[in-house]
Amino acid sequence: MTSASSAGRPVALTVNAGSSSLRLTLVRDERVLHESYVEKRPPDPAGIERVIDDFLREAPGHEITVVAHRLVHGGEAVTTPTVAGDEVVEAVRRYADLAPLHVPPALALVEAARRRLPGVPHVLCPDTAFHAGLPEAAATYPLPAEWRRDYGLRRYGFHGLSYAWALGRAAALLERPASSLHVVMTHLGGGSSVCAVREGVSVDTSMGFTPLEGVPMSTRSGSVDPGMLLWLLDDARLGLDELREGLDRRSGLLGLSGSSGDTRELVASDDPAAALALAVFAHRVAREIAASATGLDRLDALVFTGEIGWDQPEVREDVCRRLRLLGVAPPARGEVTEDGVVSAPGAAVPVLVVQPREELQLAREALAAVEHSP
Repeated sequence: MTSASSAGRPVALTVNAGSSSLRLTLVRDERVLHESYVEKRPPDPAGIERVIDDFLREAPGHEITVVAHRLVHGGEAVTTPTVAGDEVVEAVRRYADLAPLHVPPALALVEAARRRLPGVPHVLCPDTAFHAGLPEAAATYPLPAEWRRDYGLRRYGFHGLSYAWALGRAAALLERPASSLHVVMTHLGGGSSVCAVREGVSVDTSMGFTPLEGVPMSTRSGSVDPGMLLWLLDDARLGLDELREGLDRRSGLLGLSGSSGDTRELVASDDPAAALALAVFAHRVAREIAASATGLDRLDALVFTGEIGWDQPEVREDVCRRLRLLGVAPPARGEVTEDGVVSAPGAAVPVLVVQPREELQLAREALAAVEHSP
């Protein structure tokens, strides 16, 4: 898989496992050479290997330098981009139940890709790395000290790859260094969260010990009253497995609307339940943005990213309309085709929209990890 034009120029294969999907991308010089999206990822190792083989056959002529794997949750085992040796993979496996929709399939892909591409380094790039320096007050749960100590209970935060990319793009759009910015960013997609960044560093975020905390999502509940959950478990109203499945797969926009977890379908619907789902979503996202802003000295910009943040102007407008107290006004522009400022000129708080490009951030972080590895 070599060519004269690519010789000496590093090429990263990025592997991004969703809860059921798989995206493979070849990246060189922060440009996508080839990509493939599989909506229904094969459940068996042989099927996964066939998908990888097919992808490599479709993209000949490029010598892969590194394979970058998105890892939603590495717990304490992986907190920075790390080469995936056997011991590292086994250490991550102990945290798989903290993100059951994402970590098990990601590890299955790591194993399959290592078998198909044994001669190159495979790097685990955790979504939690961006939030690794959260202030103690933001990272600590108000729980008994022995629980926090014995079980490692703390706020990890997620969507870090997306936030890292969006922060760099926001800095470029605002023509200011990231290290000078005080911004709130929100990644809205199948999973959704909010993050406050002070001088280039995450200081608060809505997701916590697991990716279930925070705002409502496509099928996940986000934060709900823990007393209510205890009540549901008491007297066997619900079993543990039933509760887990309901919170992860039957809640959020899907649970509210009763029909869909896709905002595009909900926006197009005239069903009152769809309107309620969108209203609850916008309310909770706006509330989380306002809460996160309390960790900043000022608000230099509000940044939307993620699939919904990027291509659902109706949701952006509804969220911004609820934030007038912070100086945020509904965007002056709706549909976008490139990263940019969508608020009116001279707006007190610029509103930015950034296309999610996790594959480019994955390649960037993996290549840097290999370059600096001993």
